[in-house]
Amino acid sequence: MAFDAFYLSAVLGEIRDLSEPRVEKIHQPARDTVILQLRHREGRCKLLFAMNPTAPRLHLTAANPENPPEPPMFCMLLRKHLSGGRLIEISQPPMERCAVFTFECMDEMGDLVQRKLIAELMGRTCNLYLLSPEGRIIDCLRRIGLDESAKRQALPGLYYQDPEPVTKKNPLELTEECYVNLFSEPGADLLADRLMDNLGGLSPLVCREAALYAAGDVDARLENGNITEISGKIAEFFKENLEDPAPYYYSQNGTPKQFAFCPIRQYGDCARAETFSGLLDMFYTVRDRNDAMRQKSQSVRKTVQNACTRLTRKIAIQEKELTATYDRERLRQLGDILTANLHKIVKGQTVVQVEDFYDEDMKTIEVPLSPLLSPQQNAAKFYKDYTRMKNAEKELTRQIELAGSELEYLKSVLDELSRADSDQALEEIKQELQAGGYLRADTGKKRVKTGKLPPLRFESTDGFPIFVGRNNRQNEELTFKSARKDDIWLHASKVHGSHVIIACAGQSVPDDTVTQAAQLAAHYAETAGGQNIPVDVTPVRQVKKIPNGKPGMVIYHTYKTVIVNPYPDIVVDELNAEKK
Repeated sequence: MAFDAFYLSAVLGEIRDLSEPRVEKIHQPARDTVILQLRHREGRCKLLFAMNPTAPRLHLTAANPENPPEPPMFCMLLRKHLSGGRLIEISQPPMERCAVFTFECMDEMGDLVQRKLIAELMGRTCNLYLLSPEGRIIDCLRRIGLDESAKRQALPGLYYQDPEPVTKKNPLELTEECYVNLFSEPGADLLADRLMDNLGGLSPLVCREAALYAAGDVDARLENGNITEISGKIAEFFKENLEDPAPYYYSQNGTPKQFAFCPIRQYGDCARAETFSGLLDMFYTVRDRNDAMRQKSQSVRKTVQNACTRLTRKIAIQEKELTATYDRERLRQLGDILTANLHKIVKGQTVVQVEDFYDEDMKTIEVPLSPLLSPQQNAAKFYKDYTRMKNAEKELTRQIELAGSELEYLKSVLDELSRADSDQALEEIKQELQAGGYLRADTGKKRVKTGKLPPLRFESTDGFPIFVGRNNRQNEELTFKSARKDDIWLHASKVHGSHVIIACAGQSVPDDTVTQAAQLAAHYAETAGGQNIPVDVTPVRQVKKIPNGKPGMVIYHTYKTVIVNPYPDIVVDELNAEKK
């Protein structure tokens, strides 16, 4: 991700476009998050300051986080000094992830004064300062005492100290000749590293993009023969993207991975958002939601993974035992040999030497005996062991098949957990596992009744409804209860994934609709993110439930297979006309 100084500059440009904004409300939903609700001529908006050291940022947001019952002291202080204040100026130190908001407010005497809210977004040292008209710190989000090992102290009453100025070069001020001189000097061999070491306000991601644009490779090296050509392209890249930035992002498996103020080509195709703030809002909302769901599903996931581990170990042991049964024919032969040589055996012997008439050369072999058994009982023991292994082969084969089916079911549950995007979806998966005996039913808790989660509903470009199951139980209900026998059923071939239904009621379905439904089946399967994914297509009447099988487990024999690529996330959103 690239929330660097130039991306911040683009975000501040969007905030400057607000017409005469005033502070209407102030909230602090979390310890390191402050939200100012602004009223302007066009309406209302919310300005978010996130001072989390792992992902500091500020931008306009549409999120509505829940506020604590009692506002923190810093929130109360901001309300006291900034409520009703008018935002009159926004500034940014050159090439620095720092923003200064100047508000015109009323003091205790009713006089107009200017107070500043300074957001420093520099990683571990990120902080939010409220300054008096004289430049003293009224208070800050994180206080830094005099005895702490820090270059700057942050305590109420102290004068605010500006961050140390960036000493690197400003890419907005460099010409092609400047880059030629820069690349001719000693330094890092990699072009991206040289840019990162000498230019300020840029993230490593943007430096790699510049290298890819100029030399065709993010790991391009500087050589004497290519400096002039590369310098021209580098100057062109920064002139184009710094003077006219645009919000781009790259996502994978439904989760945004990177964003920047320029196209992101090093990972493949990228998408463009409408606004810089909207991109940040989407990026961190999706990331935070996925992180929250991952934490909530952690205990369930661990239980399922442990069950998968036990089944895998059990199958390995049973397969080893099954392999041992393949040599049982020799036991029957030894029984025949002993039966033919009973006259040579005396009770109490531990071994007997006899001719092996099953061998072409009639070699003499030694057959082990039990001294406690009679000759007839020794021969019968070999026949008994042969019969036992013969029966064991049948039972072990059946047990391995059952365990394999159960393992595949649990793997499909893990796939469901990876796609669960809400508490209700997670609750349905837990109920499915409780019904199967893998989880204990909740006791001592009063369960809150929630509405049944419907399947995902899309609409093809030809107007056909397409339904996608969210979990195994919903897959089963969608295929065997909701769908008509003459609807079209799709599923990613030989992998875990959602059942997809084209509701066509026997009508002829255009190829474009089948392709879109197949792309959805590939998108909502464990192969999402891959390429050239096979998807099986068949009428619903051809799909049968496995007798005594787990939820969602089906068989089908008559089908066609199409090869598709999953939808990029942005295309899925455009297609999804009625997603619930």
